[in-house]
Amino acid sequence: MRENSRIKTIIIGFILILAAVGVIRAAAGLVMRATPNYQKIETADAGGEGNKGGKPDDDREPQAAEDGGDGGTEANTVESDAAEPVIKETETAEPETTEPEPEPPAEIKLLFAGDVYLSDHVLNAYQKAGGIHGVLDQNYLDYIAAADLFMVNEEFPFSSRGTAADKTYTFRLPPEKISMFHEMGIDIVTLANNHTLDFGREALEDTCLTLDQAGIRYVGAGTDLNRAKQLEVMEVQGKKIGFLGASRVIPYGDWGATESRSGLFLTYDPAQLLKEIENAREECDFLVVYVHWGIERNEKPETYQKNMGRQYIDAGADLVIGSHPHVLQGIEYYNGKPIVYSMGNFVFGSSIPKTMLLQADISDEGVSLSLIPGTSGAGYTRALEDGAKKREFYNYLESISFDITIDDEGVVHSIQP
Repeated sequence: MRENSRIKTIIIGFILILAAVGVIRAAAGLVMRATPNYQKIETADAGGEGNKGGKPDDDREPQAAEDGGDGGTEANTVESDAAEPVIKETETAEPETTEPEPEPPAEIKLLFAGDVYLSDHVLNAYQKAGGIHGVLDQNYLDYIAAADLFMVNEEFPFSSRGTAADKTYTFRLPPEKISMFHEMGIDIVTLANNHTLDFGREALEDTCLTLDQAGIRYVGAGTDLNRAKQLEVMEVQGKKIGFLGASRVIPYGDWGATESRSGLFLTYDPAQLLKEIENAREECDFLVVYVHWGIERNEKPETYQKNMGRQYIDAGADLVIGSHPHVLQGIEYYNGKPIVYSMGNFVFGSSIPKTMLLQADISDEGVSLSLIPGTSGAGYTRALEDGAKKREFYNYLESISFDITIDDEGVVHSIQP
């Protein structure tokens, strides 16, 4: 009897264990139905495709169908119908790129002034102001600073040696005053004029040495004829700008340079200068000829000036600049190229009623001239600022020129038929 009771107890315990296991398995099935079936999201490999709903990945959680419950079967059905999401690389069209248009080359700005002599009036103005702003106003200094090259006629020698020539006016400055040229922004000078040998050949040779040591180029005179007629070439923005200087005004015949003697490059007979111009054309892209000629105080050029200026153009000059009259003379265009007959005085004595800077803008289309008018008194040269006074200046220059107009901005226009 006792034995039977023990067997019954064992059977009942076994049944309870089975029941408990069943409850646990049922509960597990419910949890599996309620839990989403996460799958790994594949992206396409380079050159291949990802898993597009085919065989599930091996590391996926077991499906609830293995529980044998209805919920497991339902989960399996939904899972097999659903396509596995795939992230593809997006192919975007390359934006069309257009080559930027090349910027037009910047214009080359050449600036020219007429006669420069550091007279007592100029030196006093410099000393009183304590610098070059006592000699040139800020407007002119700004124009010079903005230019690529600035050229003037140096109307004196730098020297402390020599004997004064037998003439009415003789000029000379000590070599240390070259510092004022640096302050003025001068890059190149012509020495071809009637004052360069005021104190003889020693003073001329000192001048050449002083300029060389200062890094300022010069044309029109030298230690011998070869140096006096030498073409100076200065490169600006990849363009070679050439300069020649010559004089048709000297007080004595022996001021001219020879193969064995220092002096000036002369152009009384234009043949030699014409030959140098022709040779220079192969050495530079733009050629300036700065010539000393004419009659002092005459506002109109002499016939020979007009003839020679045109010969220089025919030989290959692109721009002809003149000096010596100490006043302004007119402008004309010949075969489309400008001749400026006289630039007058720029920095000189006590009074210069009318002066100017000439700006030549060089481009592939040619050269455009602009005038920056001014006046000078007591050694101080300043640009005109009043619009009415500038217009009056332009009207005056039109009246002494040949077939040109000057607009309110100072730009010179040829009106040749």
